[in-house]
Amino acid sequence: MSLAEKIQKDLVEAMRAKDELRLSVLRGMKAAIKHKEVEKIRALDEAESIQVLQTLVKQRKESIEQFTKGNRPELASKETKELAIIESYLPASASAAEMEAAITKAISETGANSVKQMGAVMKAAKTALEGKTVDGKALSDRVRDRLSKGG
Repeated sequence: MSLAEKIQKDLVEAMRAKDELRLSVLRGMKAAIKHKEVEKIRALDEAESIQVLQTLVKQRKESIEQFTKGNRPELASKETKELAIIESYLPASASAAEMEAAITKAISETGANSVKQMGAVMKAAKTALEGKTVDGKALSDRVRDRLSKGG
């Protein structure tokens, strides 16, 4: 079952269960995927669907941060609940150890020794972490930190 099919199936279940929050989030996820399909004029593959959901996760995290700064805990709480639902459809996140191993492997593969080669290291590290959900910002911070210390 593809990701889009699973979302559709769960959407119907949420309707039957009258779970308003879940239903709203699933509709948003389905709409985001559909929007991307219309943009690309074809059906999305699994990796592209996951990328769309990762964008939604990133948006929720930014919203939570803004609502927290703006002293709106009720809105931050709603976004946190939505974030949990969206993340449940993503593959397992890469652990800190997996990220470190991927970065070490990427640095040795690319022979990078300065922050100038960060792009190549990021690309290699993301390839090594294929199939896992990776927080791009966390990964880039780790890569920058490692390269600034000289590998």
